[in-house]
Amino acid sequence: MNDDQLLRYSRHVMLDAIGIEGQRRLLAAHALIIGAGGLGSPVALYLGTAGVGRITVVDPDSVDITNLQRQIAHNLSRVGQPKAESVKQTLGAINPDVQVQALVRRADAALLDELLPGVDIVLDCTDNFRTRHAVNAACVKHGKPLVSGAAIGFDGQVSVYDTRQPGAPCYACLFPPDAAFEDVACATMGVFAPLVGIIGSVQAAEALKLLAGTGTPLAGRLLMLDALSLRWDEIAIARQPGCVVCGQGG
Repeated sequence: MNDDQLLRYSRHVMLDAIGIEGQRRLLAAHALIIGAGGLGSPVALYLGTAGVGRITVVDPDSVDITNLQRQIAHNLSRVGQPKAESVKQTLGAINPDVQVQALVRRADAALLDELLPGVDIVLDCTDNFRTRHAVNAACVKHGKPLVSGAAIGFDGQVSVYDTRQPGAPCYACLFPPDAAFEDVACATMGVFAPLVGIIGSVQAAEALKLLAGTGTPLAGRLLMLDALSLRWDEIAIARQPGCVVCGQGG
């Protein structure tokens, strides 16, 4: 690290659990963020300000005025612009050292197979089960840790799925692809603005811990938040032997 970086990241370097070596790992890391909306905004901002050296942001949508209630990486002047490009502009203004690649594309299996070999971690900040399952399958296939978050109304959840760890589940262990889960859109159900900030910040924290090689990851545990009562609940989750993605059924 040069002198400017030592100053910028000094509050991380001062932490025994991160220090210079941990910060160097962050600077050398490449994170893939799928979704640049309510969850992707705080995820991208915290990874960028923390000094993750390369960030790829994938999102096919454009900024809409209804997004501005909670998607803090965007602003009024960018309505109509691609969300991925808007996130790139925001990060560039905060930390120009971070290399940000903006892809205005849908995260399908082909794109994920192209991107995952070159990244260290994947953060799922999407809002539909089809994409979540595609991202999960790609992470299992390529052996990449996945930090997944979801938020709707006043309810949020977050976990880490890292099948490199013995017994750790993948997303499909908890939400099987053939189960009848219904996508619920913010446009029809609404979402409490700070909720996505809370869940996205937890995602960012878990990603930074994994990349810096510190702390205990959230793998094998699902955190659930009821923001209306501000109550956190946690359940243990295990790999399912019959999982069609990561188990013996795969």
